[in-house]
Amino acid sequence: MKHSKLAVKLCLQRGYEPLPLVGLSDRSHLGSVRKMIYQILMTYTTSNPSSKLVQSFRSLEVDQQLALFWFVYKEMGNSVTPAAPGAGTVSTEVAEGLFNQVKDMSHEQQLQIQRDLVTGQNNLISREYGAMSDTTKLLFWYRLAQGMDSATIIPMPPNYQLASEADNLLNQIKGLKFEQQITLFRDIVSPMGVDPTTAEYDESTGL
Repeated sequence: MKHSKLAVKLCLQRGYEPLPLVGLSDRSHLGSVRKMIYQILMTYTTSNPSSKLVQSFRSLEVDQQLALFWFVYKEMGNSVTPAAPGAGTVSTEVAEGLFNQVKDMSHEQQLQIQRDLVTGQNNLISREYGAMSDTTKLLFWYRLAQGMDSATIIPMPPNYQLASEADNLLNQIKGLKFEQQITLFRDIVSPMGVDPTTAEYDESTGL
């Protein structure tokens, strides 16, 4: 049903009149509708640059993902920044509060927390992060990058270079339109951490 609704929405966006999905009893008609839905969904997925780049980002080794965030900040921070504080669902106080918790840790702990967020480890920081809105998550990562710039957060090693896969991905990101960049970054940071409303009980952490 979820895919059916999305297919109808995409039909309308493209100016097509969707076939009625309710009341169809003929199996041949249902088969045609399912085929139409599949084709539209595949077209949407393959034409959406964010979905491909998100997959490429997640395929990177964890520390390469963190490094790529840094290079994005250094090369595009001025253009990306306004999207986070200016968004209607961003909470500056929440992002700052979580950032301050990380800032008070040792550099080794700061790095581990960032790794934990990327890999979805179940701890208090990951849960607090998971409860934030996507735009607040984006602002939190931006604050971490600012902290790295001032060395209050563990900085990048001197003369660090991205692996070829990450460098190629960075160039692809730089070639996106502004709106596509923001969509990409939100799609990347959204599933990180742990959603406390859906997480199962973890005996090892007691959470």
